[in-house]
This record gives sequence, structure tokens and C-alpha cells, in this order.
Amino acid sequence: MFYYLCLFSSRLYPGQLVRMLLITQVTRYLDFKVIEGSFVYKKGAIYKVPVTETEALASSLMGIFEKRRFRNFLIFVANYDLNDPKTMEGVDPNKSTMRDLYKKFSLGQDVMDFTGHALALYRTDDYLDQPCINTINRIKLYSESLARYGKSPYLYPLYGLGELPQGFARLSAIYGGTYMLNKPIEEIVMENGKVVGVKSEGEIARCKQLICDPSYIMDRVSKVGQVVRIICVMSHPIKNTGDVNSCQIIIPQIQVNRKHDIYVCMISSAHNVAAQGKYVAIASSVVETNDPEKELKPALDLLEPIEQKFVSISDQYAPTDMGKDSQIFISRTYDATTHFETTCDDIKDIYERAMGTEFDFAEMERTKNDIFGDAGDQ
Repeated sequence: MFYYLCLFSSRLYPGQLVRMLLITQVTRYLDFKVIEGSFVYKKGAIYKVPVTETEALASSLMGIFEKRRFRNFLIFVANYDLNDPKTMEGVDPNKSTMRDLYKKFSLGQDVMDFTGHALALYRTDDYLDQPCINTINRIKLYSESLARYGKSPYLYPLYGLGELPQGFARLSAIYGGTYMLNKPIEEIVMENGKVVGVKSEGEIARCKQLICDPSYIMDRVSKVGQVVRIICVMSHPIKNTGDVNSCQIIIPQIQVNRKHDIYVCMISSAHNVAAQGKYVAIASSVVETNDPEKELKPALDLLEPIEQKFVSISDQYAPTDMGKDSQIFISRTYDATTHFETTCDDIKDIYERAMGTEFDFAEMERTKNDIFGDAGDQ
């Protein structure tokens, strides 16, 4: 299975996956390269996501008056400081909703769409009625990451996502972890309702806790939906992107009369994942009808001509057993997003269930520095 990795990184609001990679030191085993463009879909066409004052005024996404209002909105977000009431302009970070903030700057539905879904990376519009501080921080993160990398706020590992588990495998080995590869799982061994081991080819690997994905223990999960993914092979970059070698496109749900966004990502030989002159694009979304492939037509139209495509429909599962008694901790299935923020949320949830305490980034960073010292920041 092929998934796109979206890594946010900034000095002030580092994305969850980046922080996890830095804390664990897995970055010693990985090399990354920036994704060259970030785009959003509107009425059949794609546009560069405007995130600076200059881009706001130049973007054809908006009319002339909307451009100025959006520019003022970006200035407000950039200057917003919880420690300086003057920058808040009467906006209470915990009481004012994002809907209130959009209204304050007289921003229309189209601007709300690309701001919430392509800048703040929300999957639904539920955020509109939640405290605005979360969205402000997300937009700051996007803007500061873009300022750091130049072309987009996204990174992708050279040689593909397979480098991530390989990096963690190396790190695990350093700390005494043991890997048994290509071993069939015959049975989850239980005693008195609690896991005690995993049986494979007649042997039992003993354990006190078990962490696994839903496929290993289907009687303790429930189906919560499906995801459709189409991998497309092309001999050209996506049109109207400036012929970039890699990019991400987000199609907000309201633009195509859907309940869920459509995600498109394209990579190439620039990231050592395709032959020279070939491009790989992946379109994905949550299944809503009985014809999942047709649901991705807006994305596929952007990719034409397509040389070859591979369609997959994957069931999504969530655990029904939280592991308190069984000590089996089951992850959720990957969703349709092209970034790993939701996966990081799942990791933190599993950590809290297994360890009995909340995952604390600050504490983990202190522990890392105790172990590695200043070298941990290299």
C-alpha cells in the first residue's frame, strides 16, 4: 500500500509526526526532500494555495475585494499573540469560533473552504463552530513551514514511505528490539481474558501487552467506513502546476458536492520513487456511493492522460476493545488523508491506553535531551 507523507515542520508549531521523528532520533536514518507545490481545487481548476500577503493579492482564487479582506485576515493571524492582547482585536481565543473570525473579516464561502481544508487541513467543517485558536495555530504552522522550505510546507522521504518503518526498525534494534520477519500469525494466545503471547509456526512469543492493527484480530474491531485510492502512472506532471516534480492538491468537499475532501498527491523520480520521466499520482477519499472510482473523477480529470491506474477499496476499522482488560491495543485503519496527523492522534491514543498516561511531547523532548544531550537536536 502506498501512502503520502505530509510533514509540517516549524520552530514554533512543529507537526506531530515531525516531533515524533525528532524525539525518537529516527531522522538519523532518513533523508527528506521538499514537495514543490501546494494547490487547491475550485470549480474545475487548481490554484496555488495563497498563504502570504503578496500571494493573497495576486491569487486568482478571489475577487479584488475578497483579496484585500483575506490579506487582512492573514496579517491578523500572523500577528496574533496570546501574550499580547493588542494583537487579538477583541477576538477571544477560547470563546470566539472560527465562524466568528471569518465573519469579522467578511470572508466568503470559497475562502472559508480553502482556508479550512487546504491551509488548516481540516477534514470536515466541524471546526467552524470550535474555538478559533486551534485554526489560527494551524494556519501559522502552514505559513511558517512554507517560509522555511520555500516551495511548500511538505516533505517526503527519499525512496518512499517504506523508509519510515525501516528507520524505526533500526532504532528498535539499537535498544534491543527483536524482529521476526515473514512469520505467519496463527493465534493470539489468551489466558483468563488477557493476552500472554502470539503463536507462529508452533512457537509462542510471550508478551504482557500486544499492539497490532485491525487485520490481526477482527473480532475486536468494527467497520467504520471505506477508503478508495487510485494510483496513477503518468509520463507528465499535473497540468497548471508549473510542471513541478511533486505536489499536493486538496479538493474541498463542497466544491464537488461531497461530504469528504478528495486528496491528490504526485511524486516522481525527484524523490527516487519512479523512473526518470515518470510521475506517480495518488487520489484518495472516503467512499460515499456504490461507485467509488467515479467519486474520484474530479481528481482523475486533473491527471489526464493516465497511462495506467490501480484502484483499491479498503475497509476502515476502529477497535471495539480498548485493551484495559485484554491488554490488546488495536490501531485504527489509515484514513484517506495525505498526511499523518490523524495517524499521530491514533498513536497518542494507543500510548495513553497502554501506558495509562497521556502522551506528553514536552516530557518526551526533555527525556530525549537527557539521553542525547545537545546532539539530540542535530
